[in-house]
Amino acid sequence: MGASPAAPDPVVLVAHGSRDPRAAEATRALARAVAAARPGVTVSTSWLDHTEPGPAAVLRSLAVAGHPRAVLVPLLLTAAYHRRVDVPAAVAAARDWGPPIDVCVSDVLGPADGVVDAALLAGLRRRLDEAEPGRFDALVLAAAGTRDPRARGSVGRVAAALGAELGVPCRVSYVSAAPPLTGAAVARLRAAGARRVAVSAYFLAAGLFHDAVVAGARSAGAVTVSGPLADAPELAALVLRRVDAAVSGRPRRPQPRTAHRRGGLLVPGPR
Repeated sequence: MGASPAAPDPVVLVAHGSRDPRAAEATRALARAVAAARPGVTVSTSWLDHTEPGPAAVLRSLAVAGHPRAVLVPLLLTAAYHRRVDVPAAVAAARDWGPPIDVCVSDVLGPADGVVDAALLAGLRRRLDEAEPGRFDALVLAAAGTRDPRARGSVGRVAAALGAELGVPCRVSYVSAAPPLTGAAVARLRAAGARRVAVSAYFLAAGLFHDAVVAGARSAGAVTVSGPLADAPELAALVLRRVDAAVSGRPRRPQPRTAHRRGGLLVPGPR
């Protein structure tokens, strides 16, 4: 049975993927939160690695079900390699089989066009409040890490915005690919005179990276480490903002009536 012409476009969340099962469960929890925030929208989950299904398989299944369009939302906090290479490759892979489907890929959840979304900051603040740090006079934003200088710049923008909102200095740390490690960042702030340093985890899900941040921060004397964003209401709201922005910028093209064709996934070019 085909999708109703009046039905909203289905949303496909695509996460990086991890061997840690907590990461996949966080993605599913976020999908449930997004679906609850916008009843009537089909929300599916997919992963680039480690967990099935992949985004190409999900897009194919939606096309077979009769959906002419879909919105793919990368659950990524920077527009680095995974957004620039892996996500387009996954969309292109879906061209190999199936009926046509027009796929619109949204911005990542981190800064888009240099702008840090208020919902992202609100989610980070929520997780800090839940960690009950009490008063703190310095903050470290702990991220996964990347060799891409533009992606590191976007993490720096989030740190600057979060620090300005909370009225404390905020430094960046990374788990891999770039210095400093979280423990080193905490130690530097304490050496500079900060008495109570909190750590804000810039992660979507619990896993080995978040565990490493917690261990490093505590060993360096941080007062608390926040939990990952996971299914925070603000994150679900941010996903829907990305969906709406993607859909509003997409031209509505007539869809061919043919049932199947190879190479049939229609992917709009850069906007």
